[in-house]
Amino acid sequence: MRPLSYEPPTTPAAAPRVVPGRARRARKTWCWSRCEGRPAPEPRDHPHREGVAQAPRTPVRCTCYPRLVSALQPSLFDDAERPTLAPVDPRRTTLDRGAWVDLHPGWVSGGDTVLDDLVREVPWHAERRQMYDRVLDVPRLTKFYGEHEPLPHPLVEQARTALSAHYRDELGEDFVTAGLCLYRDGRDSVAWHGDRIGRSREQDTMVAIISLGAQRVLALRPRDGGPSTRLPLGHGDLVVMGGSCQRTWDHSVPKAAAVSGPRISIQLRVRGVR
Repeated sequence: MRPLSYEPPTTPAAAPRVVPGRARRARKTWCWSRCEGRPAPEPRDHPHREGVAQAPRTPVRCTCYPRLVSALQPSLFDDAERPTLAPVDPRRTTLDRGAWVDLHPGWVSGGDTVLDDLVREVPWHAERRQMYDRVLDVPRLTKFYGEHEPLPHPLVEQARTALSAHYRDELGEDFVTAGLCLYRDGRDSVAWHGDRIGRSREQDTMVAIISLGAQRVLALRPRDGGPSTRLPLGHGDLVVMGGSCQRTWDHSVPKAAAVSGPRISIQLRVRGVR
């Protein structure tokens, strides 16, 4: 299987702005484990994983990052470019087993303010899961927006509309839900999995992901064995996993020790798929 091709974005807006000399300070002041103190909830059975129990989601207001931005980067977003979407023109790579991946580097420009707004304003949830004899913090924050819920930012609404229009003939329906994940730094991650809750367990579908913030790797591997593929996603990149990808492949975002900045993943899905 050939690896996914990737060309780093060449436009200045494709990479998040960096303030020289401040990355180390940001790493020290980032509240990674818990943004605010909260009691450990009682675990409950997870309906979709054997042998795993999941505690109820706990709302968390992420207070550490806004303070960090205010203290270290008071004028970072004053002259930021207005967020815009390019025409949808991805490059498709065909995988094995009926799966494929579309990639559009730098689809979102001017995403700095969007990243900041989402980190500040989204009511992020922290989860805890029981793994055998221990209850562990899930290493990321999440928020899910259902079909009839207002989305947290105009750009997310625009992206959902644009992607629905582009893929409607092939997909046969529109994207209707949005799931957000906040990776606070390189210690946050997501393990190997497929979005197989609901119809996607038996049917082909699409999951569109918009990446904002620090570059992180999206890794993919066949469920029945085989070499994995690593796809670096940068600030403003769009990736769409389609065909049988959720059934026949797994994907993950591995830990990255060298990454100190935050990343938000915006996942758009159709009805009945999680």
